[in-house]
Amino acid sequence: MTSFHALPGPVMVDIEGFTLTEQEKKRLQHPLVGGVILFARNFQSRTQLQALCAQIQAQRTPPLLIAVDHEGGRVQRFKSDGFTHLPAMRELGKIWDGDPALAVKLANAIGYILAAELRACGVNFSFTPVLDLDYECSAVIGDRAFHHKPQVVARLAEALAHGLQQAGMAACGKHFPGHGAVEADSHHEIPIDHRDLATILDQDAAPYGWLGGTVLQAVMPAHVIYPQVDELPAGFSAYWIQRVLRQALGYNGMVFSDDLTMEGATVAGDILGRAQAALQAGCDMVLVCNRPDLADDLLARLQWTMPEASQARLQHLYPLEPALDWDSLQNDEHYQQAQQLRSQYFSASVTASTGGVSAS
Repeated sequence: MTSFHALPGPVMVDIEGFTLTEQEKKRLQHPLVGGVILFARNFQSRTQLQALCAQIQAQRTPPLLIAVDHEGGRVQRFKSDGFTHLPAMRELGKIWDGDPALAVKLANAIGYILAAELRACGVNFSFTPVLDLDYECSAVIGDRAFHHKPQVVARLAEALAHGLQQAGMAACGKHFPGHGAVEADSHHEIPIDHRDLATILDQDAAPYGWLGGTVLQAVMPAHVIYPQVDELPAGFSAYWIQRVLRQALGYNGMVFSDDLTMEGATVAGDILGRAQAALQAGCDMVLVCNRPDLADDLLARLQWTMPEASQARLQHLYPLEPALDWDSLQNDEHYQQAQQLRSQYFSASVTASTGGVSAS
């Protein structure tokens, strides 16, 4: 089979099962598509996942970015056939309160394990780490957050991101400027955070400014409205993305929208209106998950040429070095040391319920 030659486009889509259908192959070859996000429904075994990733890569030249939400805890898409059950990030925050140095070592080890295992199967990017602060009021964030203090969140996220990068994977901070202070779940509701800009910048957004594009090669804004700052959710707001993130915080990495099929995105109109609003606000790529009909609708109607700056940012998310295969990874000294450290503090069944968040 001959792959389709086209530069990546600004839309990330998903697929239904364990292999690509003919319709999905055609969708992935659409010039507006730039990536694929996988879910638990796409995983049956490591061998199957490797074959699926190879099948996806064969559709395009240059290849599409293959991504997943694989954070640890209840947001971990692949949990069997050898994949390590990773702890929820709050567990690292608890360890920090007693031993910060140990928490940093564990965060680094977990980041390496997470990225190395994904890359061994052909997945080259994960939407992690979560930088939201733990205000103990958001059920959808909950134990996905490291800690309630921004300084601790930044330090543990930096250590985890360093582990990712040691395995050749970029990091993505989410959900800018912060989703932790609202009870509503943006998957099903339209969350509103009534705090003022100064408070948000001083607390929730602080880790983004401290870490910057060197540590966080990508950022995902929240589907949250902050009415004292802008009437639009952050992911559709030029004020948040351009003026605050890009200018005030000096961030120059990739910006992904959160899933445009979530309830929190509906304020921007139909799927075309949502994508246009996100791209015009400054997102480099938009996600359309769990609704192939809406993905096809968007691809049929969207007129958008991905800017050169966005293309360059996307290229920085691709690994520079080949990944170790699974068998070689088991014999890798760095991986063995990371696993030994992890196993001292977290059991093999540390992962929370197999349910959890359906999107990013």
